[in-house]
Amino acid sequence: MTRSKRIRPVVELAENRHLDAARSLGLSRKQLEHQEMRLHELISYRQEYSRRFSESCSGGIGAMRLNEYRIFLARLDQAIRQQQTQVEQARRDCDQKRRQWLASRTRAKALDKAMDRYRREELQDAERREQKEQDERALHRSRRS
Repeated sequence: MTRSKRIRPVVELAENRHLDAARSLGLSRKQLEHQEMRLHELISYRQEYSRRFSESCSGGIGAMRLNEYRIFLARLDQAIRQQQTQVEQARRDCDQKRRQWLASRTRAKALDKAMDRYRREELQDAERREQKEQDERALHRSRRS
């Protein structure tokens, strides 16, 4: 069995791992986008809520309503901080998946190049053998004559 045929399963495995890493990276990017979108929604909601509250309270506000407003804003701020943590975690995960994808791509390319080199060497060996056989046939013919 030739070297190129022996390495073929390894190359295919590396290519499959590369495809898996690409899919995993894609899912991780989608998750990051989703988490970022949720964060932006929370921030926008907080800004809108603050704006509306300010507009509605321009004539004055009771202590109870002001306290409810502060409690609600504190909860929103906490939700925003938690979402920022989720975004950072998703970003770290995405970076890790990208590094894994790059490593798998590098390995797959290296193995593919090795297999191509083996094929070229095998082709050159076959051409040399063919040339040697032709030379020997020509030599035998010339000796017979």
